[in-house]
Amino acid sequence: MTTRTPARRAALVAATAAAALLLAACGGEDHDSAGHTGHGASASPSAGAEAHNAQDVSFAQGMIPHHQQALEMAALAADRASSARVKDLAARIQKAQDPEIRTMTGWLRSWGEDVPMAGTDHSHHSGMSGMPGMFGMMSAKDLDRLKKASGKDFDTMFLTMMIEHHRGAVTMATTEKGEGRYGPATSTADDIVTAQNGEIKEMNRLLGTS
Repeated sequence: MTTRTPARRAALVAATAAAALLLAACGGEDHDSAGHTGHGASASPSAGAEAHNAQDVSFAQGMIPHHQQALEMAALAADRASSARVKDLAARIQKAQDPEIRTMTGWLRSWGEDVPMAGTDHSHHSGMSGMPGMFGMMSAKDLDRLKKASGKDFDTMFLTMMIEHHRGAVTMATTEKGEGRYGPATSTADDIVTAQNGEIKEMNRLLGTS
């Protein structure tokens, strides 16, 4: 009995040690797996942050006030324009650009970036300071002139200003298409180029018949 007891104790110790090693290995795998899961979860925001670049931010921050000014101009057409076609164009501009403002605002908030405030002098928006008309933005004086016009004078002034305004948007969107990284932003930029180039052609035709 005395000769077997140490042997049995040795076997028990060995078995216990083996079990401990097995549990440690399993625990290590669980910990490693949890570690990878944690890394994956933390990597998702990083991946999201890296999915856009400075150009995407600049595009959204510039296009929001640009669109806001277009909406301000388009809203005047309802009771100032004499042409039904001008009124229809203005309504389509509002319908297209208002949702884009909301979408771009969502991007900036998700990225933790500043959202341009509405109701400011957009001709002096960041990146355009001191340069009214940059990217087609109208100055406060331009908008005052438009607000005071009516009838065919309004139609001509509205179309002339909106063509310039659209050309600025196309320039900004073309830059985004070439330099942006965020897929939804470059896709929106492509839509803007297509839609607003089409509207520029339409407005040129309307000017020719006004």
